[in-house]
Amino acid sequence: MYKIGIIGPESSGKSTLARYLAKRYQGTLVPEYARSFIEQKGSKEVTWDELCLIARHQIDVLSSLTSNPCFFDTDLIVTKVWFDYAFGRVPEWLNEAILRYPMDVYLLTYPDLPWIPDPARYNGSDAIRLELFQRYEAEIQALNIPYYIIRHTT
Repeated sequence: MYKIGIIGPESSGKSTLARYLAKRYQGTLVPEYARSFIEQKGSKEVTWDELCLIARHQIDVLSSLTSNPCFFDTDLIVTKVWFDYAFGRVPEWLNEAILRYPMDVYLLTYPDLPWIPDPARYNGSDAIRLELFQRYEAEIQALNIPYYIIRHTT
């Protein structure tokens, strides 16, 4: 199975790109689970235990997919960075899962699109969006997985 992870800061075009690519290449779209979890909960405040549930759901999906190609609207790296950002620590089982279920390639969306607020988004600060972008890029580089930076063009 060929797995393409589409990650980046909030409001940087991930979902739109993932949907487009899945349709264009007749692949499977794996939607962002955290968004549906937050929308169903009715609050964007997520506890440690809830973030664990989100991560375990992502792992279950990764371990069960067999279609080709699969386009992931966010993945475990995003969840890892959010654990560290929100709680200052990351569960070891999550680090192990990232190594067990690696993406084949990443498309890392740069935060150059305008911030569009919605009930599931946390922070529109350009500085925080850039910080998260840099953290995602560092995680990908540490895994030595090929990636491409996707920028908005005018």
